[in-house]
Amino acid sequence: MKLAVVLFNLGGPAALEEVEPFLRNLFSDPAIIALPSFLRLPIARLIAARRTPIAREIYSKIGGRSPILEETEAQARALEKVLATRGYEARAFIAMRYAKPFSAETARAVEDFAPERTVLLPLYPQHSTTTSASSLGAWREAVGEKAFAASAQVCCYPWEDGFVTAVAGHIEAEWRKRKPDVDYRLLLSAHGLPKRTVQKGDPYRWQVEKTAQAVVDRLGIRDLDWVVCYQSRVGPLEWIGPATDGEIRRAGAEGKGLVVAPIAFVSEHSETLVELDIEYAKLSQLAGVPDYLRAATAGTHPAFIEGLAGLVERALSASPATCGTGRICPAGIKRCGFGEHAS
Repeated sequence: MKLAVVLFNLGGPAALEEVEPFLRNLFSDPAIIALPSFLRLPIARLIAARRTPIAREIYSKIGGRSPILEETEAQARALEKVLATRGYEARAFIAMRYAKPFSAETARAVEDFAPERTVLLPLYPQHSTTTSASSLGAWREAVGEKAFAASAQVCCYPWEDGFVTAVAGHIEAEWRKRKPDVDYRLLLSAHGLPKRTVQKGDPYRWQVEKTAQAVVDRLGIRDLDWVVCYQSRVGPLEWIGPATDGEIRRAGAEGKGLVVAPIAFVSEHSETLVELDIEYAKLSQLAGVPDYLRAATAGTHPAFIEGLAGLVERALSASPATCGTGRICPAGIKRCGFGEHAS
């Protein structure tokens, strides 16, 4: 089968001069700022202009650019290889939400490839209206009524075995580096979300907590001290918590060492390489944390890539949208993505 897999991710600036356009695209998204366009767009320009100097300083710490495209390219090539072993003539394409390659460019490339089937695969394990739903919406707008657009879709995979295995494996690698005289706490850190977004029925927080429990169960560490926490707060809104920086300060006050693991990011970018590795590492020193270790993202871990291949095959054989064997979110979560945007 000639198969196209479209991988969706956030994107990031490829150079410092692209930081402001990237931020403007981000804050122009109605999934991020839920206002009419005549209000949202000028607000987006204002926020982007104000945040650009800060963001440029952040990206300057990691070479003046985001590595997320290269990270996603590596995942795409690894996925193609696994799908080839399963008998597919597969090509993985990348569609970024706020930086190149955008969905319109990717849609043209997929059309030129002329696949027999297409699978839409967000690289967001936990579904959110602000990530997967936004990316899939941009894709639908880009492809319109084109013939290749009839697609199978992966909704989410918060406790998919390969993903959980990869996260747990990276945590175990750091856990083995613990100092013998230090008591440690595991922080499972995810990107934050405004509390009002969750209150409207977004499934993200519920799914993050399910991921965390699955990872802890896989680790099987007796009497493990662990906490789910949230990073990357922006603006004056009330965000879900507890906050990762607050948990770092608490650990310092209690004399706890830390192993910090990202459980919603699957590739390294500014939130991991700067926020976790530089800013929070410095905060941990100031807070008196006796040791600070950070686990890698899932990346191209073989179990994660095999898991993605399994999701692709499951989507091909299931209804147009899939997240396991059916809807996984509780009935009270009104903005569950299962089946919502299938074409």
